[in-house]
Amino acid sequence: MDASKAAAARTVRPRKSVNQMGGLLRVLKKLPLFIAVPTTAGTGSETTIAALITDTETHHKYAIMDLCLIPRLAVLDPELTVGLPASITAATGMDALTHAVEAYLCWTYGTRESIGFALEAVKAIFENLPKVYKNGADLEARQAMLTASFKAGFAFTRAGVGNIHAVAHTLGGLYNTPHGLANAVILPIVLEDYGRKVWKKLARLADVSGAAPASASTNEDKAKAFIKAIYDMNAKMEIPTGFDFIKEEDIPRITKWAFKESNPIYPVPVVYNRARFRKIVETVMDKGGRN
Repeated sequence: MDASKAAAARTVRPRKSVNQMGGLLRVLKKLPLFIAVPTTAGTGSETTIAALITDTETHHKYAIMDLCLIPRLAVLDPELTVGLPASITAATGMDALTHAVEAYLCWTYGTRESIGFALEAVKAIFENLPKVYKNGADLEARQAMLTASFKAGFAFTRAGVGNIHAVAHTLGGLYNTPHGLANAVILPIVLEDYGRKVWKKLARLADVSGAAPASASTNEDKAKAFIKAIYDMNAKMEIPTGFDFIKEEDIPRITKWAFKESNPIYPVPVVYNRARFRKIVETVMDKGGRN
């Protein structure tokens, strides 16, 4: 879908390269009729302003973002996702969860509708992702995941994503890491790093998702239970806790790109400098078994 968005943008901006349209509001022309038909429940691109592009020469992954890139229609057919391998089902589902969580944590831009959609998406993903991972032929759960992905995409289009995506995009560009897999690994690490800044909001997500045990009485307890639930769900779907392929010499480039992407566009609950991004990357490496 993202490749199609970029191709459609080129049809209305033939004198601009894809690279020149990278960033915010650099298309600004109505596209031909665009109908999006997702075959995974993850990116939410069928409802977003974004098209993610990887420069094959520099390995930099970036976004074209413009309101005109939102498809006119979206077809959410669960039968198109039935044949997905369990690993892709897991990674794309965690991509959708990351969209919903980051949209909910953003401190501005959100609307009552987008906040509601983010909460509904988190609830649906916790309920249905384990089902479709175990049984890919469960059409009811597949439909619920497609709808959750759509809602999460809607939410982050209005509210934004954040530091998790900023790091995940760099890993996708440099190492061809599947985007959902990168998000799944980085999500709980960044949430832990945010600390008390997000406890109140994560506590609500814990309540909505059913992750909060009866013994959890404080926002801190509930927030930590929510993060643990993400780690647990990842583990059950054989998603690693970190990556062992990140090269030490690439860390400056990763932190540079992540910082440039996130600032000042993303309304994150904690603004990261390059040192803070480096801390996240090194945690991902340590959890992946760095020597």
